[in-house]
Amino acid sequence: MTSKSEKSPASRPMSVLGRFRFITIAGLLLLAIAVGLISWRLLRANPPDVAGTTKSDKAASGTIQLAPRQLTYEVVNSYPHDPNAYLQGLVWYDNGFYESTGLYGRSTLRRVEFPSGRVVKSIDLASSLFGEGLALIGDNLIQLTWQAHRGFVYDRESFKLLREFSYDTEGWGLTYDGKNLILSDGSSDLTYLDPQTYEPLRKVQVTMNGRPITELNELEYIDGEIWANVWQTDLILLIDPASGQVKSFLNLKGILAPSDRKGTEDVLNGIAYDSEHKRIFVSGKLWPRLFEIRVK
Repeated sequence: MTSKSEKSPASRPMSVLGRFRFITIAGLLLLAIAVGLISWRLLRANPPDVAGTTKSDKAASGTIQLAPRQLTYEVVNSYPHDPNAYLQGLVWYDNGFYESTGLYGRSTLRRVEFPSGRVVKSIDLASSLFGEGLALIGDNLIQLTWQAHRGFVYDRESFKLLREFSYDTEGWGLTYDGKNLILSDGSSDLTYLDPQTYEPLRKVQVTMNGRPITELNELEYIDGEIWANVWQTDLILLIDPASGQVKSFLNLKGILAPSDRKGTEDVLNGIAYDSEHKRIFVSGKLWPRLFEIRVK
């Protein structure tokens, strides 16, 4: 005789279909639990912030980093430039340019006529020196050298050497923001210098998407932002001076025709700003052309 308990649903043997459904449901539940645990751990490690910024990005820079936007530009005009000039520093003044050029045995300080590109005044640096960044403060031109830790101050009109100063880093780019000199040394740091004593005042690290950007080269201060070439790239970064964050950037790939390139060293380098007419000029090392561009 069969008892009541043996005929209850709980005690009846499970069919093959029932077993399959049970295993399927149990497996899905376990998978959902596993995915939930993994997602919870990831969110704890990197909680999302504005514009997709994560906690690790925020920690790297000390502040929230917004993704920089790529700017577009147009070429307004192009002008001849000395193709033998290994351009390091470019400064606009009084309808012409001052330039610092590099390479050992070929480094110069020069005045360049605009728009012809003709060199109207030039002095040579010692063959042991590699010319680098250049800035103008009043009637004085300040020129860096690469690895000699030596900077030079010249009278703008005569190119007479007025004084020499030293710095602890390499010298790459140089600009003046109206208050301080700003020096790049190939690292991600920009060093602010006193314009009278040339002593370092502070450093600002340049970051993009929360990550340090190295090999910052030629600098130019334009309407409250630091513009910087990145060595061996076609990029110009627009940097917030206070935070060091890259707010936007330009990619000038293709601005120089391939037929005008000579080799691997003739890269984009050189930014100058005509503040009176709001004109931006760019060129490069050993480039036969100098370009006027307009950001759209």
